[in-house]
Amino acid sequence: MQDRVYLLLGQISHDHVFIIIAHALLAIAIIFMMARFATKKMQLVPTGSQNILEAYTAGVIAMGKDTMGEENSRRYLPLIGSLGLVIVVSNLLGILPLFEAATSDINFTLALALIVFIYYNYLGIKKNGVINYFKHFMGPVPALAPLMFPIEIVSHLSRIFSLSFRLFGNIKGDDLFLLVLLMLAPWILPLPAFFLLFAMAFLQGFIFMILTYVYIAGSIMMEEEGH
Repeated sequence: MQDRVYLLLGQISHDHVFIIIAHALLAIAIIFMMARFATKKMQLVPTGSQNILEAYTAGVIAMGKDTMGEENSRRYLPLIGSLGLVIVVSNLLGILPLFEAATSDINFTLALALIVFIYYNYLGIKKNGVINYFKHFMGPVPALAPLMFPIEIVSHLSRIFSLSFRLFGNIKGDDLFLLVLLMLAPWILPLPAFFLLFAMAFLQGFIFMILTYVYIAGSIMMEEEGH
């Protein structure tokens, strides 16, 4: 386990909760600064940070387009794009010396998963009504309802653990992997690993976003799914 005394914020307090919250707030502050720089001087032909964030926005929309159509993809872009930025920036912070990824803590990833879980169920109930939404959990044949309903409930609850533990496990594993390499050979051996961890930081954000799109699409497009 990473010794918190070697973290930059660990010099202020060794409390793990404080360190995770501080790194999460730092990631959010970085995102706000990126947004500020990108929108400070908007140009018709984007350059610099504006170009990066516009490309990111277009990529997130394209990601959800095949799942729920462009209109819905744009509608839920603020939530999914924000989640993706928080996850990716947090992951990248964990690669830097003296910092720790907030996503390496299960409580943080669980909070993100609960946001997705509550939101997509809220959308499903709002669009279809309580009865129709949970009626969908009972399967196509009424006779199978006593079997299908508990299975569907467990399946939806398992999404909380799937989202949170997948992200937590991968980022925590990456942190430990990097720590071992730094202990064995602090100068040369970790260099290729940094590139791998850099790619994994973006990959985990992508997986979280695409699954959020899939869950939202499943809750608001039940009629299309039935056909």
